[in-house]
Amino acid sequence: MKTLVCTKPGEFNYVNAEQPPLLPGHVIIKIRRIGICGTDLHAFEGTQPYFEYPRILGHELAGEIVDVGDVSGFEVGETVTFIPYFSCGECIACRTGKQNACVNMKVCGVHQHGGMVEYYSVPSYALVHGEGLSLDALALVEPLAIGAHAVRRAGVKKDEFVLVVGAGPIGLGTMEFVRAAGANVIALDTNTDRLRFCKETLKAEHVINALNDDVIEKLKAITKGDMPTVVMDATGNLKAINNAFRYMAHGARYILIGLQKGDISFSHPEFHKRESTLMSSRNATREDFEYVISLIRKKEIDPTIFITHRVNFDQVKDEFEKWLNPEYGVIKAMVELA
Repeated sequence: MKTLVCTKPGEFNYVNAEQPPLLPGHVIIKIRRIGICGTDLHAFEGTQPYFEYPRILGHELAGEIVDVGDVSGFEVGETVTFIPYFSCGECIACRTGKQNACVNMKVCGVHQHGGMVEYYSVPSYALVHGEGLSLDALALVEPLAIGAHAVRRAGVKKDEFVLVVGAGPIGLGTMEFVRAAGANVIALDTNTDRLRFCKETLKAEHVINALNDDVIEKLKAITKGDMPTVVMDATGNLKAINNAFRYMAHGARYILIGLQKGDISFSHPEFHKRESTLMSSRNATREDFEYVISLIRKKEIDPTIFITHRVNFDQVKDEFEKWLNPEYGVIKAMVELA
């Protein structure tokens, strides 16, 4: 089968590989869609934490089951997605229902080879029924679930002011679930085009350009002096993360969705006097996947609005590097396999 391997930063190669064997408790999926995410882009440019090469990338996936083996509850020909964070089921996190933070986590396309292949073997516990969604929508359930999980972690309430820092795909998805929770979205970014997308397509009422605006003064004006009660970072940028501690209301919650390699630094007295809460949000759970699918089915969210670029599998090697260039205006690139 045709396989695309990231052999080292900045280099892809197509190779022929054996089709995966059918293991007990697994199904074989014919991959039909691959969404390109920040993890893939960072891996290609050599900035992804906890990463080793060579690696087959890809974890935003949708496909068709071609062999179910001994697995019940799923059928050959069924379209599915799956939860790409493979957990051990035995550690403290798994035993307490936090499989998304498994001690022995193996993320598809990060810690083990991913889905930039024609056929992929998936453990049945990770499978998610397609529920009639299009292949494009199914491939985008995973990145949307990241935002859904973060909003659930934050306990976002109706009418709160929620500042989402970073208008990349994860940040944009997070904004959609903030809106679904009935809260007020404030989008903060440095990219004018992304902020325009927030305003015009996502209907975000408030957008702030971190380069051109006085962020604190704008936040005070929007919140009538209170400042946001929830701050969510979706940049993974250390400077942005540290700056955002200054944007919190007293009693606010700060949720880190993005991941970076350095140490966070903030004023303890300022943080303490606000009785602030700092938390991380890692991956997503089955509950989040099912919630995302339910909102898509009810047409409360349309994941396809994020797709700006589309290529066939055999074009990825030539096109991928362009997607790192902001001038190409990529929000979400979608790879198609016949």
